Amino acid sequence: MPPPLHRLLSISTLRNRNLLSPPFPPLSSLHLSPTPTLLSLFYRSLSSSLAQTPPTPTPPSQNPHPRTKTPLENQFETWVQKLKPGFIPSDVEYALWSQSDPDLALDLFRWTALQRGYKHNHVTYLTVIKILITGRRYRNAETIVEEVLAGACDISVPLYNSIIKFCCGRGSLFNRAFDVYKKMFNSENCKPTLETYTMLLNSLLRKFNKLNVCYMYLHSVRSLAKQMKAVGVIPDTFVLNMIIKAYAKCLEVDEAIRVFREMGLYGCEPNAYTYGYIAKGLCEKGRVGKGLGFYKEMRGKSLVPSSSIYMTVICSVSLERRYEEATDVVFDMLGNSMSPDLLTYKTLLEGMCRDGRGNEAFELLDELRKRDCSMGEKTYKHLLDGLHFLSRE
Repeated sequence: MPPPLHRLLSISTLRNRNLLSPPFPPLSSLHLSPTPTLLSLFYRSLSSSLAQTPPTPTPPSQNPHPRTKTPLENQFETWVQKLKPGFIPSDVEYALWSQSDPDLALDLFRWTALQRGYKHNHVTYLTVIKILITGRRYRNAETIVEEVLAGACDISVPLYNSIIKFCCGRGSLFNRAFDVYKKMFNSENCKPTLETYTMLLNSLLRKFNKLNVCYMYLHSVRSLAKQMKAVGVIPDTFVLNMIIKAYAKCLEVDEAIRVFREMGLYGCEPNAYTYGYIAKGLCEKGRVGKGLGFYKEMRGKSLVPSSSIYMTVICSVSLERRYEEATDVVFDMLGNSMSPDLLTYKTLLEGMCRDGRGNEAFELLDELRKRDCSMGEKTYKHLLDGLHFLSRE
């Protein structure tokens, strides 16, 4: 194909592909022959024009429904602005107590910990633990406790006692409470206090619900009592009563009496609980006479036992066939606005009937019906039928 025709076809092809569209006029309007030099200049101008034309910017997409901040988010930002650079733990403590939401307080606690030049102390850790426990954020509180035990801050007695109280109240953290106690006991400046021993002993006593279980924890009670003396903590009546109760429930009554005799050395006065625990333990041990003696000593001091102590003494003395003394205890119990249960009445009355004192038993039943306002007709008929049955044997 001749060269001139080839060049004309090339230009036609470019025009069909819209490469020669305005603002560039067609070559025919220029009355120029399409020489190679002319085409080269034309293409160079086209490339330069395309390179200089900026792309049309895409408008940014706008959110038609922007999210508004919650009141808690606004409150958080407000306190972040209030805590100016250079804030100290006392400023953070005030900010934490000022939060109405425990989660917000925790967020603020975490945020302040990340700020340069600041470190939480035992006061701020104690504050956030109390806030989380009050707000029932127990999982978060456990996390903070583990941070403290890992050495996140300096230790203090209020902080560790608060942790022990929290752990004692959570069944799954029972053993953790004693781990904290050991850290206190082995420390130099954070020794256990009377409050520490009170919480631990009270937690142990809650597990003394069955005789075969209480022996497992009696060793811990004994160890705590010895360590309390070693540290120099002076016990009060409440703590000594818990130790006495632990020994009495395990029928270690001699140990219970020993602690009872030591109460005066600490300036503590025995109360109704003290005498009641020992009297009940002695009766359950089979030493009824001595148990009755503690009961009488208690009443001589105008101390009133609980209904369970009354009924234990009545049943134990009745089984010893000391019916007059058992009857006196029953009348004393009624005089203090307490009533024996059906089993206690049966133990006394039916015991008298079996020993050939049926007439006395019937007379006593009538007297008890008069004195015990809470004895219903059903209870009276049940007791009466039992006495009739035994008297016919």
